Amino acid sequence: MKTLICGSLAYDTIMVFPDRFSRHILADQAQMLSVSFTIGEMRREWGGCAGNIAYNLRALGGDAAVLATLGHDGDDYRARLVDHGVETTGVRTLADAYTAQAFIITDLDDNQITAFHPGAMARSHEISTTEVDAVSLGIVAPDGREGMLRHADEFARAGIPFILDPGQAMTLFSGDELMQMIDAATVVAVNDYEARLLAERTGSPVTELARHVEALIVTRGAEGSEVHVDGRVLTIPIARASAIVDPTGCGDAYRAGLLHGMRERWDWERTARLAATLGALKIGSRGGQNHAVNRDLVGALYRDSFGQYPW
Repeated sequence: MKTLICGSLAYDTIMVFPDRFSRHILADQAQMLSVSFTIGEMRREWGGCAGNIAYNLRALGGDAAVLATLGHDGDDYRARLVDHGVETTGVRTLADAYTAQAFIITDLDDNQITAFHPGAMARSHEISTTEVDAVSLGIVAPDGREGMLRHADEFARAGIPFILDPGQAMTLFSGDELMQMIDAATVVAVNDYEARLLAERTGSPVTELARHVEALIVTRGAEGSEVHVDGRVLTIPIARASAIVDPTGCGDAYRAGLLHGMRERWDWERTARLAATLGALKIGSRGGQNHAVNRDLVGALYRDSFGQYPW
């Protein structure tokens, strides 16, 4: 069973400013701001929701394929996906665009200044889910606006169950458009802030939105997660992380766990616990794709956290 992951592929350039922004930005002169920060540390990470999800799902042995757009600078990202056993039939390179990129500067108080260039991601609607064959499960993760609408509609028309993960792209859509995608989806996955925003935009509380799908999952960081299913709420505790280093990509790791459980036709409690386990593994390392993940590691942490082995 092939899982098609629709979403962004991006490069994240993360820089650390060894000082505090507040010492260099004059609040009463913000209208004529002109500052330059000398960076003490810089690293480039593989990013984008589709890349992060595929990394985790493939490590569990899943047959993962990505549907996404890269720019003319994306050859190394495509090669990385191939090296990890991810199918790239649905990855298109656009010669006249850059790959989506985020440039993030963090100061000593963990304040951040981010510049994001969507680049090729904004043209994800130029590719179709039909370009990848033998797909039985999917996810529509944050991506270009038109691409998300198109891919959700294509999954629904083809009768392919999929997760809708509107994430940080939610503000691109009207309430009606969000309801259109929710009604097409099998599962909706959001964090607690996104759940409140989704309810506000659609005019319906989460309990009502959950009636439109098989399950609606809300992650709550250190408070665990909730699965709204069959008119009830399953409370899922967090797994025991060995270290808390960087939350970047934890949500994507969680969604890979949801996809694995759906593919295996597990019940929702077992599925969400696996998702929580993957999130706990990820939070122990920097970046979205640098953590070690395999079935043995996942199985051991799941057992330590929940008292039983997942497989």
